[in-house]
Amino acid sequence: MYTLARELLFKLSPETSHELSIDLIGAGGRMGLNGLFNKAPASLPVKVMGLEFANPVGLAAGLDKNGDAIDGFAQLGFGFVEIGTVTPRPQPGNPKPRLFRLPEAEAIINRMGFNNHGVDHLLQRVQAAKYRGVLGINIGKNFDTPVERAVDDYLICLDKVYANASYVTVNVSSPNTPGLRSLQFGDSLKQLLEALQLRQEDLTQLHGKRVPLAIKIAPDMTDEETVQVANALVETGMDAVIATNTTLGREGVKGLDHADEAGGLSGAPVRDKSTHIVSVLAAELAGRLPIIAVGGITEGKHAAEKIAAGASLVQIYSGFIYKGPALIREAVDAIAGLPKKA
Repeated sequence: MYTLARELLFKLSPETSHELSIDLIGAGGRMGLNGLFNKAPASLPVKVMGLEFANPVGLAAGLDKNGDAIDGFAQLGFGFVEIGTVTPRPQPGNPKPRLFRLPEAEAIINRMGFNNHGVDHLLQRVQAAKYRGVLGINIGKNFDTPVERAVDDYLICLDKVYANASYVTVNVSSPNTPGLRSLQFGDSLKQLLEALQLRQEDLTQLHGKRVPLAIKIAPDMTDEETVQVANALVETGMDAVIATNTTLGREGVKGLDHADEAGGLSGAPVRDKSTHIVSVLAAELAGRLPIIAVGGITEGKHAAEKIAAGASLVQIYSGFIYKGPALIREAVDAIAGLPKKA
């Protein structure tokens, strides 16, 4: 059924089909229909960041930026759902066209630019949802906020989403907001993380619960840079790292239509690069911090590879677009088949 749906959706422009898909998944969720069209994955509960996940396969941020289809995605069998990236104020994002399919490579290039309806709209959608599983909310900065004041935007979002999030992801790795990736390095990273950790302590007291903080990083760092980030996350008391966001590289797509479009590349071509980052993180962190792996999972075995490399959870985005809901069950089954860790 999904193969037919994809064939029809791929006749539309990528952004139009994306918006239509969110509408359909959201409507199906409101009517409780989505579970009827997809066989539920096997039960594979896992505890990470102190949270109980129904299974280790989640929806990555970016598909449901505004939280419009939370119930719909949950009914498809995801073990957790991450929405966003959301910014303090609504913003339109970059000019269209800004989303491109590269089907020969099972890849997507986007330069969306954090288009979203703002954090207040997202909270309305979260509060209207019936889903009570693990919900991540991914936060970012507005495009016109200077990088040197970016921490203000992250703190505004953290304050607002804290009570309604199972965990909060801090996106410092999108390539489509000018200057954002500079926040991953050196003093900029340390200052941001320290401010977030202090605010997390205050909010824990205020709300009577501790909401974990995860930092999402890029796949385009050197091993040395990755190690430095890993140590900064531990030193500042972060709760998890998400590896990785999209890549600025074009390995695996050169010569294909749209390969030269500006933006972040996701899907199959980023798989090995993302898994390498997971491996470097796992070696350096040695279990001190859980890793959530995302990037290039288009078959169940790719999810298992991420777990084997050291991840505790995985997320899918582009693979879901190309393979549909069946990929969730396939990924859960592949992870369940891995040898148990001692």
